[in-house]
Amino acid sequence: MRSSTTVVGLLVSLDAPDLLQAFRQGLKETGYLEHENIAFEFRAANQIDRLPEFTADLVHRKVDVIVAGNTSAAFAAKAATTTIPVVFNTPGDPVTLGLVTSLSHPGGNLTGINWLAGELSAKRLGLLHELIPGAARIALLVEPNNGAITEAIVRDVEAAARPMGLQIRVLNANTSGEIDAAFATIARERPDALFVGTSPLFNSRRIQVVHLASYHRVPAIYSGRLYPEAGGLMSYGASVTDAFREVGVYTGRILKGTRPADLPVLQSTKLELVINHQSARILGLSVPDKMLVAADEVIE
Repeated sequence: MRSSTTVVGLLVSLDAPDLLQAFRQGLKETGYLEHENIAFEFRAANQIDRLPEFTADLVHRKVDVIVAGNTSAAFAAKAATTTIPVVFNTPGDPVTLGLVTSLSHPGGNLTGINWLAGELSAKRLGLLHELIPGAARIALLVEPNNGAITEAIVRDVEAAARPMGLQIRVLNANTSGEIDAAFATIARERPDALFVGTSPLFNSRRIQVVHLASYHRVPAIYSGRLYPEAGGLMSYGASVTDAFREVGVYTGRILKGTRPADLPVLQSTKLELVINHQSARILGLSVPDKMLVAADEVIE
């Protein structure tokens, strides 16, 4: 039997310390501090094949709340328990995905943050086209294991590409080795640019993805600032850091007694454009002044 200390089970990627720090900040805002009045049980959310095992273990340990750091983790937690509160963080529409019945009244034991990555695909493609107006052929790298999120990204990118006259070549990768294989295809076919879809795998392997894009000199746009911070060219999307802070706040509110069913799913409204200017120069790209002015951060 575990102690009476409040315990939160975290199904998160463990290689993003800034996101974990944001989560801790959200908890702190509601009065919870690790090692003082709360403890964590960490499990790696990017090990998708082990998520049923991880969630079953957290349920067995009777944690007070489960935090699901990505969509796959949210589904695993939903399948594992109908009683332990679950706070999720997902880029997809949680109603369409089937995580909750309504954004305003989630019902059941799940609620969380939706940071709109899929809905921003058209805008992201437009920014890539603005930076490289001569581009005609775009490679779209996606993770099929990411299910409905990936389906939405492919659908939205292909729809947005048609009026721009862009050809989309979809490349799939579910493993690190398949990421290498996708870039081997990119090296062979030489697309004009690369659109990297939202993916737990790509987030956890972002150094690999960014390195390969740089090595093959293919301009790429990503869904979040972790990529340009690692040397990637550009990202546009919701602030995942802010989303994780909100997850912390929601976790704290639930620990204080609010039912998940009574907490509406929040949709992140903080969007950010991040440009790595040094990476652009290495690729021989001239970033338009209006893009530099519009950017929330320019990494020199």
